[in-house]
Amino acid sequence: MFDKKQFGNDFKWGVSTAAYQIEGAHLSDGKGHSIWDKFSNQPKKIFKGHNGNHACDFYNKYRDDLQLMKYLNIPNFRFSLAWSRILPNGTGHANQKGIDFYNKLIDQSLEFGIEPWVTLYHWDLPQALENKGGWTNREVVGWFSDYAELCAKQFGDRVKNWMVLNEPMVFTGAGYFLGVHAPGRKGLRNFIPAVHHAALSQSVIAKIIKDICPLSNVGTTFSCSHLEPNTSSDKDRLATIKVDALINRLFIEPSLGLGYPTSDIKLLDRIYKYFLPNDEHLLKHDFDFVGIQNYTREIVTHSYFVPLLNAKFIKAEKRKVPITLMNWEVYPDALYQILKKYSAYPQIKKIIVTENGAAFHDTIFDGKVNDELRTSYLKSHIGEVLRAKNDGVNVGGYFVWTFTDNFEWAEGFYPRFGLVHTNFKTQERTVKQSGYWYKEFLQ
Repeated sequence: MFDKKQFGNDFKWGVSTAAYQIEGAHLSDGKGHSIWDKFSNQPKKIFKGHNGNHACDFYNKYRDDLQLMKYLNIPNFRFSLAWSRILPNGTGHANQKGIDFYNKLIDQSLEFGIEPWVTLYHWDLPQALENKGGWTNREVVGWFSDYAELCAKQFGDRVKNWMVLNEPMVFTGAGYFLGVHAPGRKGLRNFIPAVHHAALSQSVIAKIIKDICPLSNVGTTFSCSHLEPNTSSDKDRLATIKVDALINRLFIEPSLGLGYPTSDIKLLDRIYKYFLPNDEHLLKHDFDFVGIQNYTREIVTHSYFVPLLNAKFIKAEKRKVPITLMNWEVYPDALYQILKKYSAYPQIKKIIVTENGAAFHDTIFDGKVNDELRTSYLKSHIGEVLRAKNDGVNVGGYFVWTFTDNFEWAEGFYPRFGLVHTNFKTQERTVKQSGYWYKEFLQ
């Protein structure tokens, strides 16, 4: 068994969260509507009609939660800023009470010895900007630039670690192609421009943060799945290459100066329709680190019935493998493989695992939550991080998803990922066995 010392003194341990998933207070103190405020309050969009209006009430309970974080020896806290709390209309007049909240959150974190890691965009675009086209409108790059500049000037004296985007493949794919996430748009005509404008933004905004805060540590995060073909056939192998280009390479490669992976997935040729002169240069940025977010592996097979890709996943439950509550396979080697995959890009300076975790059926019995499956999941996956580090991967941190059970997007409050159990009726917090294990590990 490993211990914390084997990772070195500079390795960053923490937890990750997102504003819409924990803050609640959706209309408090001048906050504007976000696309998730609108989407989650529409019928039949979210599991059992759940919404994030109150979530974990972190807006009012942040000090108590930070105190609990300190008790659990967690030294780094990744959270996102709610764009519409700071700029209710997405642009223009700033909301001082929103700025005050994040100042208090940052100051309290530092007072408790917890380093803040700020994500600028974790999916909650102001609804006022979506009304103008959202991520399909190239003006979003300018809107985002103004928001980022404001945040850097307001918080950059204390925040040293920044992430531009959270999982752009997910918010463009689920929100602008499949329509299962906010804002609920569908089709390639929405997806393709959203991809290009998000990819432009991740680099343009990183440059802005770096210009204003030259000593800051600036990265961005990517959702990644380890992929394997179902068989050794050429069709399954080609299907896997296409899926890999779409979900693992689409956003990282433009930022590295490699362009979009159009040679492996022809449908992406349509993206050049949205190019302007100098876009190839604008897409590129030398990030201080890249955030990797991996939970599982996927098995890919060829399918005649899936247009454009001719590929699909074989569901984990059909493969009769261990699964989480999200029906994701428990496969620790996937994290190792993803770390090796991304470390093969020579342009990447450092990798940080900015999310990894699991949802299981958690119940409180006699005041305790004995979540042995989650504890085992975290141990095995952290072990794979150490394996990668020992094999020469420059991995510099690991953040558990997540601190408290929260609002899990389209799945509502059903999946519980937290180290801390949340009673969503009373907002009572109960540390789970996994939380106590992490506390002991970090001591």
